[in-house]
Amino acid sequence: MPLWRRRPPAADAQQSATEQSATEPSGAESSGARLPEAKASRYSPWAHELEATSIWRVAARLPALVVTALRWSWRASPRDTAATVGLNVAAGVFTAFGLIAVAGVLESLFGSGPTPERVRAALPSLLLVAGAAVARGTLATLAGWAQARLAPQVERSVELELFRLTSRIRLESFDDSDFADTMYRARDRGTREVARMVNYTVDVLTALIGLIAVAGVLSVLHIALLPLLILTVLPDGWAAVRAARIRYAKLREMTTIRRRETIIGDLLADRASAAELRAYDMRPFLLDHYKACADHVRDALLGVARRQTLVRAGGDSASGAATALTYTALGGLLVGGAMPLSVAGTAVLAIRQGQTSLNQLLLSVNACYESGLFFNDFLEFCDQARTRLAPPATRPLPGELEVLSTRGLVFAYPGTDEPALRGVDIEVRRGEVVALVGENGSGKSTLARLLSGLYTPQAGAVLWNGVDLAEVVPEEYRARIGLISQDYTQWPLSARRNITMERDTDEQRLRRALKLSGADEVVAELSQGLDTLLDKRFVDGADLSGGQKQRIAAARGLYRDADLVVADEPTAALDARAEQRLFDTLHTAATDRTVLLITHRLASVRMADRIYVLDRGRVVEQGTHEQLMDIPGGHYRQLFSIQADAYAGLGFPSRSGEE
Repeated sequence: MPLWRRRPPAADAQQSATEQSATEPSGAESSGARLPEAKASRYSPWAHELEATSIWRVAARLPALVVTALRWSWRASPRDTAATVGLNVAAGVFTAFGLIAVAGVLESLFGSGPTPERVRAALPSLLLVAGAAVARGTLATLAGWAQARLAPQVERSVELELFRLTSRIRLESFDDSDFADTMYRARDRGTREVARMVNYTVDVLTALIGLIAVAGVLSVLHIALLPLLILTVLPDGWAAVRAARIRYAKLREMTTIRRRETIIGDLLADRASAAELRAYDMRPFLLDHYKACADHVRDALLGVARRQTLVRAGGDSASGAATALTYTALGGLLVGGAMPLSVAGTAVLAIRQGQTSLNQLLLSVNACYESGLFFNDFLEFCDQARTRLAPPATRPLPGELEVLSTRGLVFAYPGTDEPALRGVDIEVRRGEVVALVGENGSGKSTLARLLSGLYTPQAGAVLWNGVDLAEVVPEEYRARIGLISQDYTQWPLSARRNITMERDTDEQRLRRALKLSGADEVVAELSQGLDTLLDKRFVDGADLSGGQKQRIAAARGLYRDADLVVADEPTAALDARAEQRLFDTLHTAATDRTVLLITHRLASVRMADRIYVLDRGRVVEQGTHEQLMDIPGGHYRQLFSIQADAYAGLGFPSRSGEE
């Protein structure tokens, strides 16, 4: 089965229920509006694991979660990681030591003899309790300082890793809805959870040390007290794990809806969409859609809160009953003479301390597990993203471009049933102007992106001087391409940096690119020239018109010392004079480099050395303008004649009959 048609296992079985859950508002939806054209991811490999998770499974997974958290923490700052863990563990040791000292105090106070003597006997233990408290407080303060330093470093490290991957994955990955959900989850909470996991890991270690001390004391006092202590806390631990699982499962199920809610919110508050929002009165429409998404999320989370409350209430009730049973057993031992009063008093304090430590342990384990669920979203993204990286290539680019060709090129966008390109063969030689023409959706821009090294074909190859580009280091290849795209980006940087796209500037090449593109006229009107910030959202920033932006984008493509200039609809926003100037420039540029031109304006491709006509992803015709016009009923001739006759209808001479 072709790659673009593959679906993950079990996707069909889960798709219907998942999509319905993600797209239908709850009964509390007051507006009655359906959620806007959004479907959830088709594959949920985590669902079965969530259903099977128990407190024992959480405990089994805990070591791996702890190791993962500490690994990322160590990458961020080895010193602060060691200090955070070491100081907190040391503080936990002094907590346990203080509890043991308290047991000595009680034993002395409940002993026989005059009260002054019992108090004097308890003084050494009291001093130990005070010393342990001071030491614990000092260590906890230092640990808190190290921990506070560690958190932002860990978050920075994780976010950098995410952006290293997002900036390297194959471009077509951004068109994959399932992968977009994965990336949203990673950015939404996944990158923030590792710092919390480190904190919870330290809490687990601290509570565990305190619990070991309490367990030792209780085991000495009476062996039956230890299992009763554990019984009092296990129901709360189960309830906490179950509640965390309920929340995470619902949030993950709503990923698509929450992502769409975020996108619509950005449209309501972003400068780029502000003009059309007002011009077309989109405010009520978008607010209704945002409300539909927000209400769905709200109602779902209210349902989660109700289920979590019921689960926790059951856990609290069971823990209360177990606590009553523990104190009943302790009273029975005391009444039956199996335990003296001093030992019983120590046992009560130990049980209370033990419950505190065990509660802290279970809550920390649960919190670590819950953070681990969200952090696993980040790890899942990293794993998926690494499979979407271009395979490693070490072969250098084989010299300056002489011939760029494709052989049997096939490409399909993720989630589509039909490929955008089907077995395309073209050839571009040095010093040529080669044009790609065709109707919308014919595959022109897709082919241009493949030739620019931005997309990876599913079949076939792009060859530079006969060498498959899949074997060539992508950065070397892209450095030899000058791209003038219809989907250009105006970066929030200076005009100079928007053109050079690099820190160092070759002033001679910059002046040439400005003149050839007509961007010199744009720069001349800027208050600070090339140093003007091209973003009105900042102080002294400039706002450019569509045509001015396109001239800057053209200068960007012409500035690069490239073997191949790919111009994809480079004049869409230019006036007639600027358009003609740029096309003349591109033809002139072909004297020392190769130009690949994609345009709907067929009058501009008449001077091309070769024209490839695409239709539904295939090359249906090729040749010069004259050769293509000689084909009776040819596709190119029809398109050219339609445009020429349109000008003739406005009073311009028709060239539809040119041969």
